[in-house]
Amino acid sequence: MSGTNPAPATAHLWRDWPYPRVVSHRGGGKLAPENTLAAFEMGASLGLRMVEFDAKLSADNVVFLLHDDTVDRTSDGHGAAAQMTYAEIEKLDAGSWFGADGRFAGQTMPTLAQVAERCQALGLAANVEIKPCPGREAETGTLVAQAVKALWAGQAQPPLLSSFSYEALEAAATAVPELPRGMLYEAVPTHWRDDARSLGTVTLHASHKHLDGPQVAEIKAVGLHMLVYTVNEPARARELAAWGVDAICTDRIDLIGADFLADL
Repeated sequence: MSGTNPAPATAHLWRDWPYPRVVSHRGGGKLAPENTLAAFEMGASLGLRMVEFDAKLSADNVVFLLHDDTVDRTSDGHGAAAQMTYAEIEKLDAGSWFGADGRFAGQTMPTLAQVAERCQALGLAANVEIKPCPGREAETGTLVAQAVKALWAGQAQPPLLSSFSYEALEAAATAVPELPRGMLYEAVPTHWRDDARSLGTVTLHASHKHLDGPQVAEIKAVGLHMLVYTVNEPARARELAAWGVDAICTDRIDLIGADFLADL
């Protein structure tokens, strides 16, 4: 983390969690090709009301959806996304790799603008993970935050920004301080309080694999909300909710539905 220019704080911490408690990972979990419009349609068709997805920049600074630094795993293309224009990326098939029946063939890696339109049409809240390619951390954080502000303008609930990159989230906070944001970790580090203070975060996001009840209680005690990933066992989801976790991100939207945690 840079630590040179503390990011502006958000106006206040939430008293209550304002988003749905179950979040569909990469749009449609394991039921559709990740980070495609078909994934959002899948999540919505099963009643999910919030989706998580990954946003990064093409070579010509178009914000689009992709998890990896290369297009190889989730499309029929090859190469580093940071070296491709969006016109080149848009031509790739991002659906045929998923399943043998071909029903997702022709899906593309959508722009953030296309995703915003689809989320709003489907009534989906969003967790936008800022996923910069190496060396583009601050640039990606800035441009994603600015795009989110413009694309969700006038909506009652703005997207929640998150990132594993301190630099990207710091840049997002500086560019659009009013957007809610959360730092992402695999295992929660000892400096999480310092990160939350300097970034003005309202949430902490972490892998459920390294959490226990006392740690969740400690994080919640300072006023932060918690989103944990990627929780695919219903019993584990209930355990985490009982500890005080506010939301879970899951691939198994067929097992852990929108109202799964409604009674907790």
